[in-house]
Amino acid sequence: MIWYTALVLAVAGERLAELAVALRNTRWALARGGTESGRGHYPAMVALHTALLAGCLAEAGLTDRPFVPLLGWTMVVVVVAAQALRWWCIRTLGHRWNTRVIVVPGLPLVTGGPYRLLRHPNYVAVAAEGIALPLVHGAWVTAVLFTVLNTALMAVRVRCEEAALASAGGVPA
Repeated sequence: MIWYTALVLAVAGERLAELAVALRNTRWALARGGTESGRGHYPAMVALHTALLAGCLAEAGLTDRPFVPLLGWTMVVVVVAAQALRWWCIRTLGHRWNTRVIVVPGLPLVTGGPYRLLRHPNYVAVAAEGIALPLVHGAWVTAVLFTVLNTALMAVRVRCEEAALASAGGVPA
């Protein structure tokens, strides 16, 4: 359980790094006339992602489920792949990447990197991580709850992003 706790804490550290990047990018976007949309759902998103990390540790610790190597190591690979995809998204979007929905009017949509393949690849990373991280140590209740709640939240989030991009004139480059 110690190594699993270390893994979850490493993911938490990665999330803190994301927040630092997002804060820098928020300042950049606002200085260029960016406008924020979707403030109402943002606290729910933060709470859900925090609950994922806490739920992983709580469920694994309270249920005392054994580590199942085939499932666990496979899910570690998925967690690492999700992190790689997320940072590919961050690198591709550069200053435009954010945990909030902030759009700078007039900028074209980014269509390179993972955005060549998917409209919202970062959310694929979030979904994969939300399933895989709990399952590394058999926390299947956390994986199911996160997935159900995240699906509902992403429906709101994607509609919000699409509306914000459309109103700001974001068109494919």
